[in-house]
Amino acid sequence: MRKAAVKRKTKETDVEVEVDLDGAGRSSVATGIGFLDHMLDLLARHSRIDITVKAKGDLHIDHHHTTEDVGIALGSAVKQALGDMKGITRYADVHVPMDEALTRVAIDISGRPFLVFKAEFVRDKVGTFDTELVQEWFQAFAMNAGITLHAECLYGSNDHHIAESCFKGLARALRTAVAIDPRAKDEVPSTKGSLGG
Repeated sequence: MRKAAVKRKTKETDVEVEVDLDGAGRSSVATGIGFLDHMLDLLARHSRIDITVKAKGDLHIDHHHTTEDVGIALGSAVKQALGDMKGITRYADVHVPMDEALTRVAIDISGRPFLVFKAEFVRDKVGTFDTELVQEWFQAFAMNAGITLHAECLYGSNDHHIAESCFKGLARALRTAVAIDPRAKDEVPSTKGSLGG
């Protein structure tokens, strides 16, 4: 049962997250930030990970704290759900087009968190959402999931499409990387015999 639940409460936010790595891509997301909800819904759908997120934050200030803390909590939940990582495929890479935008995402569920994020947004906002927060979310997620994550938008001109291709790329890469390899289901995919730590 590769499931986990994480609660994170600070003076700025109150976040509850649940994940099921072997789900069907179901989502129930309510952060108070419409664009973030949309990105998390499609993350669930395309990763086949069931994701529940309930977040309340200081949106009267801006979207930063809520976006970051949702990334922290969701990353932490994924890490917990992975457990000892026996049998996972571990590596994955994908190219995801979204109309005129094309993004490449590669991940290693290594236990060694690192992010390389390259995407140039044309505008400061998509609707009311600051485009710089896309990278903030990816940073929070990667660091707390314990994964090495490279995401690069190779080209694109519509900021919504650029962001969406990044999240869909992560989703498709996660779908492959967390999957159990039936030929190695009782092995940790590392010559060291363990991942992370």
